[in-house]
Amino acid sequence: MDPLSAALKIAGSGLEAQSTRLRIVSENIANARSTGDTPGADPYRRKTITFGESVDRASGVNTVNVKKLGVDESKFTTEFDPSNPAADEKGVVKLPNVNMLIEMADMREANRSYDANLQTIKQSRDLISQTIDLLKSQ
Repeated sequence: MDPLSAALKIAGSGLEAQSTRLRIVSENIANARSTGDTPGADPYRRKTITFGESVDRASGVNTVNVKKLGVDESKFTTEFDPSNPAADEKGVVKLPNVNMLIEMADMREANRSYDANLQTIKQSRDLISQTIDLLKSQ
């Protein structure tokens, strides 16, 4: 496979992986205050993503992929709020283990990685276009 096509394949896999990462981060942010349905029930648990590497058999190029989607097993935070429907008999509500600072940092990093992969695709397409134009002019 030629280097420009390989760059397109690698960047495309990066776009897909970062898109999934952005979706997971968005779910975490959206559920940052989601409590349990019943008194004392566990709230939303933060989702995590793990990336892996695989070889595209058709091209022989190493690409990135989502290896595993998981959950963060860290402790829930608690808050005293006896008026909340999810409060236990002591008036304590379990809150999700989502840290907004971490989620915002993850979102920013995923967005930058997505943009970098998109830029790689644009530049590769431009180089392919210029190569075709050069071949046409000869």
